Amino acid sequence: MTLRLATLSTIVILVEGDFNNPRYYDFDVGSLLENDRILISYTKCFLDKGPCTPDAKEFKRDIPEVLRTSCEKCTDKQKEIIKQIIGTVMKRHPKSWVQLLDKYDPEKKYVDDFNKFILEK
Repeated sequence: MTLRLATLSTIVILVEGDFNNPRYYDFDVGSLLENDRILISYTKCFLDKGPCTPDAKEFKRDIPEVLRTSCEKCTDKQKEIIKQIIGTVMKRHPKSWVQLLDKYDPEKKYVDDFNKFILEK
């Protein structure tokens, strides 16, 4: 679940309007992926099961757009960050990933294209 949140958080960073926000260029992916407490906190926020920090709330807002478009408005750096986070969530916390997909893509309209995006080199 924690990784899902981190993944979704990263996805939210890529929201239109914030694509050129410099804080996202320096996003510390390693710290996020190494700290399960933070990942779990973000995941709970994204799943409406816990409070949201200001950053998590901002990320949460953008999750639907990132899933729907497979990050088409993202910079290359943002795409790299999202792929790292989501790939890690898929591997280490598959149940959380499923819960996030159930919440943000309940009809499974976007999951196939999004998975292709995540797996492409």
